[in-house]
Amino acid sequence: MGTARTIHLIDASPYIFRAYFALPESITDAAGGPAQATWGFGAFLLQYVEEQQPTHLGVAFDESLSTSFRNEIYPDYKAQRELPPEALEAQLHDCRELAAAFGAATYVDPRYEADDLIGTLTHQLLRAGHRVVVVSPDKDLTQLVTRRVEMHDVARGRRYDAAGVHAAFGVRPEQIPDYLGLAGDAVDNIPGVAGIGVKTAAALLAAFDDLESLYADVDLVAGLSLRGAASVCEKLRRDRDRAFLSRELATIARDAPCRARLREMRLTGPDDERLAPLLERLGFESLGERVRRTL
Repeated sequence: MGTARTIHLIDASPYIFRAYFALPESITDAAGGPAQATWGFGAFLLQYVEEQQPTHLGVAFDESLSTSFRNEIYPDYKAQRELPPEALEAQLHDCRELAAAFGAATYVDPRYEADDLIGTLTHQLLRAGHRVVVVSPDKDLTQLVTRRVEMHDVARGRRYDAAGVHAAFGVRPEQIPDYLGLAGDAVDNIPGVAGIGVKTAAALLAAFDDLESLYADVDLVAGLSLRGAASVCEKLRRDRDRAFLSRELATIARDAPCRARLREMRLTGPDDERLAPLLERLGFESLGERVRRTL
């Protein structure tokens, strides 16, 4: 086994969306098209590299809100979300191009979400003996946290180790899929068990390790020192299938079609052949000096 490295894996979409909605529409590319998401995402990447000084960096992107393998399991998965505005859609490709031109390894797939790409890369990197920093505000990704995986929510200035995950949600990182299986997740339209909230889900998983253990002795729930325990027991019996379906939807894949290659992830500087024409087309020449100084 070679030298252990720390690889930073960024979940791009939250930062792209935040830039699009937070920055003014007056930020345009050289042709006058919308560019606030691209500009903001590029500035975020540069700031992250400046502050964290990663030696290895991967950036994962979402390609579609409706073609995930989860939609094949549950057609209503994320169905309540509106598609990205046309002005944002037009910038997504440029965001990927910008990350690649900066020298970061980039990952995208039509059937697997950014979470799954990060989960798969993390799994591979841990098997090779490395450490991982997952950069995202998405609570789903806390299930990846281990002794060698830390999650960094940049916007809130929070870092999560296993103790931090437990403090935030009341469960261990590996219980997050079971937690979401019980409580559901309105953000992703994961149903969960109707009438079971996050506090009850955490209390159940403090008493039972996972859904299998819970449903093996579900009658015992009625005797727990839990508010409305008998009613909770009935809800669990009624929505057993929904609980297991929801856990499946909330579980991050570890078998997405991507490979963690350290030589591709190593930040050795910008790709000048891609960067210069891209910055010119975007009208971001002023970023060029900062890119070269930072990377």
